[in-house]
Amino acid sequence: MLKSTITLLALLVGPALFAQDAGQQLFTDHCASCHGTDGNGGELGPNIATRVPLRSDEELANVVRNGLGAAGMPAITAISDRDMPALIGKLRALKLRFGAAPERREVTLTDGRTLAGLALNQGAEEVQLLGEDRRLHLLRRDGAVWRPVSSQSDWTSYNGATHGSRHSSLTQIDTGNVGALAPAWLYNFTSNNNLQTTPVVSEGVMYVTSANEVIALDAGSGREIWRYQRARTRGLIGNAAGGANRGAAVAGDRLFMLTDHAHVIALDKHSGTLLWDTEMADWRQNYNATGAPLPVGNLVIAGTSGGDEGVRGFVAAYDQTTGKEVWRWWSTPLPGEPGSETWQGDGIAHPAGSTWMTGTYDAALDTLYWTVGNPGPDMIGDDRQGDNLYTDSVVALDPRTGKLKWHFQFTPHDVWDYDAQETPALVDATWQGQPRQLLIQANRNGYFYVLDRRTGEFLNGWQYTREITWSSGLDARGRPIRVEGMEPTREGIRVCPSLTGASNWYSTSYNPATGLYYVQTEDKCGVFTRVDAEWEAGKGYMGGSFAPAPEPAQRLLRAIDIQTGRTRFEVPQVGRANSWGGVLSTAGGLVFFGDDSGAFSAVDAASGSLLWRFAANARWRASPMTYDFDGRQYIAIANGSTIMAFALPAAE
Repeated sequence: MLKSTITLLALLVGPALFAQDAGQQLFTDHCASCHGTDGNGGELGPNIATRVPLRSDEELANVVRNGLGAAGMPAITAISDRDMPALIGKLRALKLRFGAAPERREVTLTDGRTLAGLALNQGAEEVQLLGEDRRLHLLRRDGAVWRPVSSQSDWTSYNGATHGSRHSSLTQIDTGNVGALAPAWLYNFTSNNNLQTTPVVSEGVMYVTSANEVIALDAGSGREIWRYQRARTRGLIGNAAGGANRGAAVAGDRLFMLTDHAHVIALDKHSGTLLWDTEMADWRQNYNATGAPLPVGNLVIAGTSGGDEGVRGFVAAYDQTTGKEVWRWWSTPLPGEPGSETWQGDGIAHPAGSTWMTGTYDAALDTLYWTVGNPGPDMIGDDRQGDNLYTDSVVALDPRTGKLKWHFQFTPHDVWDYDAQETPALVDATWQGQPRQLLIQANRNGYFYVLDRRTGEFLNGWQYTREITWSSGLDARGRPIRVEGMEPTREGIRVCPSLTGASNWYSTSYNPATGLYYVQTEDKCGVFTRVDAEWEAGKGYMGGSFAPAPEPAQRLLRAIDIQTGRTRFEVPQVGRANSWGGVLSTAGGLVFFGDDSGAFSAVDAASGSLLWRFAANARWRASPMTYDFDGRQYIAIANGSTIMAFALPAAE
């Protein structure tokens, strides 16, 4: 009787309902506990309702059978070949709780060709289509057909190019028309109101990041295309725990970024699909990560944060295709290794020297340059007498092997947290009548340096901030001449610059046409107070506290002549000298920067005359960039929770 009843039901409602029921049962048994009963995400797994349409049936079957070990998803071997179509059918039926799943579209292009794929997003006049070729296509309506659009000048890594100058050759926006610059589009993050990211642009798509999150946007409209996100790491300490992430990098069809708990991951830049995930260091030992990685050749290179928590710093390179580590260079030695003689005492056990800012690369010299952070504990040097190599240094590495070529230490035996973590600029210029390959940096310690980047030779250095009290100058080798009695005390002592430095990690820029180096400077002193510290996992390791000195402080944009160290012009700003906006220069003769008043401003690169200002009302934590999309130059910057893109009025 039961068998005949089932047979009758099957004849009446057809096999589709039973297949759906079977798929539902399979999903409940094997998927729902992680991804939620509706596939919109659970405690142990992400939302998959948006990801299923981006994969073919064969790809879905492979994910189920083999898992995604890098993402923590185990293989599900209990699903038979006979049952797999039912499970895939259920996966295809998942609906988004909010928004809409991608739909299949076929459009006709201006040249008569047709293009089919998944519309990841669309508006009345635009479509963002993931084609059957598995590539993103950005389209604009042109009557009854669609016109492909893209970028003509990309910005694919943190500083736009590997030389670290954050200078663009784009000229559409210039000193004559910048006054007409206006907002073109805005995009608002719902997960972070303190963005530090620099957007990157590749083939017309902009990628913006927060901690454990990357969003792909149409760079011409700001329309979201896809989003990759994973949960923040519970129990994490350090800057990454507050949501800091400074950006991603693109090479080929892959996008690379660092997670808050010091993993480096690769995504398919077209779909946001996770390709691999590699642990750099154990976050339970106080490691975290905030910086943007740097692609070099077939490698992607990165460092970690955690210097204020006593980690041992390193720079590491990973194969772009597999994520396998190729080499690792440690920024501080182990006891008995070369350089350990510069660590006298037990402080070498938790030396810090983190490597959290993006490096630079010279293809002609095939040399990688990376800056190293301060030693730990930050404000106590008793148990680490000596220079403490290679903290507070810039190092030149062989990018193929990680072997050290040379180093230059800016602040030996640092007890003021004057880490070297500002990206240096690689400059080709005439120096004392001869062509020379230079490396320049306005260091946090208050001195501007010019080095020969072939050899690391110190060429010259000058004070670029109003007051320096910890040192009376630099000797012939570039070594600071220390002033006695300036180390932090239990009662507190006034030292200049402040702990946040004369400058910090926010971007600087060098313009080869003017020969000027532009840096946001803080004329600010601080009170350094020593507090005893013992290293412990899960706790900070600064060994002190700091506060602003009582006298007024000021933030200024300074333009430094790299030949003489003289400040050619400066732009004083109104504010509390506690913003972190960086600098961009362009061949249009402009310098863009986040003003301490909260405005986004542009000045003449030769004279410093103010030419444009937009009242963004921001407390800046990010640096600007520029790109060309569909023949139109844009300037973009993160402001709080918003990505802002500016352009000149569109031509009629």
